Amino acid sequence: MKYRKIICLILCAIILTAAPAAVFAAEKETIPEIRVLLQRWSLTDRLDIRTEGRYLIRGGNGTEILLPESAEAVFLLREKQIILFCREMSVSLGSSAEALRRGARSTTFFRAGSKAETYPGDLSLTIQDGQLRAVLRIGVEDYVRGVIPWEMGEGFPEEALKAQAVCARTYGLNRRDAGRSYDVTDTTNDQVFRGIPESHEKTDKAVSDTAGRVIMSNGKLAQGYYSASNGGQTELPGNVWGGRDAAGCYAVTEDPYDVENPESQTRTTLIRADGTEIYDALFGLIYEAFRKEKGLEAFLPEKEYFRIDRIENIELRDPRYARPSRLMTTMRITAVLSGKQMVTETAAPADGLVWEEEEGATPSPTPRETPAPTPHLSDWMEAGTFTADIPLFPDAVRALGLSISGADNEIITVEKTDGGFLLRSGRFGHGVGLSQRGAQQMASAHGKKWKEIIAFYFPGSSIGQMGTEEAAPVTPEPALAATPGPAASPTPRPTLMPVTEKSMEGALYLASVENIEDDSSLNLRAEPSTGSEIIMRLYKHQQVAVISDHDVPGWVRVRTDTTEGYVMASFLEKIEEP
Repeated sequence: MKYRKIICLILCAIILTAAPAAVFAAEKETIPEIRVLLQRWSLTDRLDIRTEGRYLIRGGNGTEILLPESAEAVFLLREKQIILFCREMSVSLGSSAEALRRGARSTTFFRAGSKAETYPGDLSLTIQDGQLRAVLRIGVEDYVRGVIPWEMGEGFPEEALKAQAVCARTYGLNRRDAGRSYDVTDTTNDQVFRGIPESHEKTDKAVSDTAGRVIMSNGKLAQGYYSASNGGQTELPGNVWGGRDAAGCYAVTEDPYDVENPESQTRTTLIRADGTEIYDALFGLIYEAFRKEKGLEAFLPEKEYFRIDRIENIELRDPRYARPSRLMTTMRITAVLSGKQMVTETAAPADGLVWEEEEGATPSPTPRETPAPTPHLSDWMEAGTFTADIPLFPDAVRALGLSISGADNEIITVEKTDGGFLLRSGRFGHGVGLSQRGAQQMASAHGKKWKEIIAFYFPGSSIGQMGTEEAAPVTPEPALAATPGPAASPTPRPTLMPVTEKSMEGALYLASVENIEDDSSLNLRAEPSTGSEIIMRLYKHQQVAVISDHDVPGWVRVRTDTTEGYVMASFLEKIEEP
């Protein structure tokens, strides 16, 4: 009996101490990987990489090449085939290619072109719409290391960074979908991923201190949504994207921390009570709204004969979503208005008669003809006090300068002041889940820990833990380790285009592309703008004829033997006059 009691006590102790938070994966499960579509690279027909550690290149046609340590490799798209160039060797890889880590994953990574950021993962290249398409396969912890520096950065407090790391990890894992060729993009369409920067000690610590931690809701992985600023009130996913919301994880909640943070992006504008200094665009909206009101029919319809004498009140109303949403959609204005009328007056003679006189006859009076009416404008005439509703989105918000991100979802407030009515807008992003500025304020000004931040923005959620064991690296065939690849053949650079006498006709001078990295290229664009279409890529030492300057500072129009376009002059060096 005594031993039974001891055994029962031991079992109770085990049960009491073995009640961890929700577990996302088995303890020995390997770290999940996330596939990232690298849209920010803006690839066309070329990708340059620099590797640290050994990488195995595997082509879609079965070719396998083991790159040497610290290699520089170029992938070129030529006639629907991906060609690899490395150390004076070249080989066709077919219509797809992979760069797979050979060594320890903690020390094996690559860089893209001249970028300093590292990408510790495996790279897949395919051809889509005649251009290269890159997808990075990376462990979730390394993925989060490449997100946090760009979504928050080293300047944020540690606890806010930890909360951001948990959100980013949760979001990335939730987006995994075996039915697609990638899970997330590297842009704000998902979350920003630009590789791991050189200075990342603080953000790395936030990732390691929360390793494997994720947000759970009702026993399942949550979405982990977040945005820059919610404008003082969190939003429901269903309000933004439609569909049903995850029960117990999101709510419409007042967020004083976001409002307190002076770095939360806001816009303000003052509508003066005396009706002066109103933006033309807003005046036009007010005019159109009030012209529909009964009692103004007698006044001229033209806008120049319409005047706001005094604004009595401005009220925001009609929330877009159910209570307690404060995303108002209507601005109700009560104002005293004046206008002008077209009046007509007829001038009569003093006595109403006119005397006609004929030669040799006695004058006799005859009725005087009535003169034609004379229309003219009246002075300003007060029409009275009127009330009209103006839709806030999109025209009024933009006319008032209150638009922040162009999403037409700003939280707007109005405050009556001595001079008039002060309108303020806030919210940068969708407002669902964690507010980055709110988390920053919670950690820095209120001393909140990361779990408290998560609990505030994801009410009813819990913290789970995923597996932490790393997958084994790819091991190539032993024969591949003996040689880096085929014998040397073509150079990785395409032949530079010549500049002929024809292309120099009317040119200002001959120049050479010099102020770029050896493994980089210069975009020749259709217009003098970094957002313009890329016509082709110019490589280092390519000569061009500079044919004109441009009104846009820093840009010149250049010509090769085959085409013309614009480049920034700072990347050129003058060679000689024509």
